[in-house]
Amino acid sequence: MLTATQVKAAKRAEKPYKLTDGGGLHLFVSNAGSKLWRYRYEIRGKERLLSLGSYPDMSLLDARKARDEARDTLKAGRDPVAVKKLRKLELATSGDHTFDVIATEWYELQKPTWVDRHAHDVLVSLEQDIFPSLRGVPIGDIAEPQVLAVIRAVERRSKETARRVRQRMEAVFNYAISTGRAKANPAAVIKGAMAPMKKGKQPAITDLDEARIMLVKAEAETAHPVTKLALRILALTTVRPGTIATTPWAEWQDLDPQEPVWRIPSERMKLRLQHKGDEARDFLVPLSRQAVEAIDALRQISGRGPLAFPNTRHAHKPMSENAMGYLLNRAGYHSKHVPHGWRSTFSTVMNERFPHDTHIIDLMLAHTPKDKVEAAYNRALHLGRRRELAQEWADLILKDAKPAADLLFGPRR
Repeated sequence: MLTATQVKAAKRAEKPYKLTDGGGLHLFVSNAGSKLWRYRYEIRGKERLLSLGSYPDMSLLDARKARDEARDTLKAGRDPVAVKKLRKLELATSGDHTFDVIATEWYELQKPTWVDRHAHDVLVSLEQDIFPSLRGVPIGDIAEPQVLAVIRAVERRSKETARRVRQRMEAVFNYAISTGRAKANPAAVIKGAMAPMKKGKQPAITDLDEARIMLVKAEAETAHPVTKLALRILALTTVRPGTIATTPWAEWQDLDPQEPVWRIPSERMKLRLQHKGDEARDFLVPLSRQAVEAIDALRQISGRGPLAFPNTRHAHKPMSENAMGYLLNRAGYHSKHVPHGWRSTFSTVMNERFPHDTHIIDLMLAHTPKDKVEAAYNRALHLGRRRELAQEWADLILKDAKPAADLLFGPRR
């Protein structure tokens, strides 16, 4: 066996040579005088050489420890040379193992399958809610407490948003596991530690008489006529508030005077990206007499522009759907009814009155049946009955209400 003195005293020679220590370890001395520790071994009948390190950076004692580790690797059935290469690769790519890098990869991979608005929401949540805390942190070092800390910060602002952030973090960890850069998913584990939310759907008044009173109170508030008419048309058609707010006049041009139907292009509906642009998935809304009257009243205000509900400050932009919510809040319905709640009001009232038309009522709300065959069938049928139900609903909710044209006058904001 070698001694530290022998290793230190080894000099260069005309030809390279080696000094054997034992157990496959030797010191290789080049003709230039450099000294390299190497470990010779056999695996699957072939001789291999593993470079351990150079002297004096690696002492004789350290070289023996490295040899012993390599021997243990060999006993476990693994090739020490191959293991060393893998370690080098891991070190070279360690920057690719941080949460923000992996999350960005996941985002770019998923983005083509999302609509633009959802893609924007996801990107904002990553950049504003997650990256500030986890940027540059190796994903394998992130445990449950770190994920929960991120979620707690978001919960202070919005429990609903916190749930979406956790779901996105869970998806990122799953992607990291699938690509071999993580072994656990702490975002999935902390789900049970999140702050509870009130069960149920968005706040909605489902009693018909109370809903009538609410609409009367809201329309008596100080507000721009565009906002009041938007709320009335929303209540009558029960489409989603975002769809109402962004309606272009082109969709209400040339309505059939006898059987008016509002055709909402699939691009504007809440659909998967692959269904956007499919004319077969355009949503048809049979319009009641009162809905047409409200549209005609609205035309006197904004009919010359491209948007039915323009922003009161920027006519080239659509109104904020929040404007309808603020109107309801001023009328005294904060946390009691939101614009989206009209869908629940309609569903509850009409299902109680017409229990045999449940499937048609769901269709009027653009609820997609789970059965794909039924979904394709329903898109094309029942327009006649849907028109009857739309008129029945309009007569119920606007009983004794003022004409739509009267909403053009009154106190404005």
